[in-house]
Amino acid sequence: MSVRIYRVTGRMRIGMRWQRFSLELPATKPSEAVEIAYSELGSRHKLKRSMIKIEEVREVGKDEVKRTEVLQLLSMESLVKW
Repeated sequence: MSVRIYRVTGRMRIGMRWQRFSLELPATKPSEAVEIAYSELGSRHKLKRSMIKIEEVREVGKDEVKRTEVLQLLSMESLVKW
């Protein structure tokens, strides 16, 4: 399986307001990108899944990526554990 870049967009509830978000995530399939998005937003903002509404998941090309860290991760041949 090859790793692709997915853009996950939606809304998250911060306090009493809904705020929009967009994440670019490396994943092998769209459902994996959704799980990573839930994990990251829940960890960063202490949100439960019910407070996160995923509206769209789509694959993006390397020329559409806005975060350079994602491209750098994809260009690496392997990760080294210490």
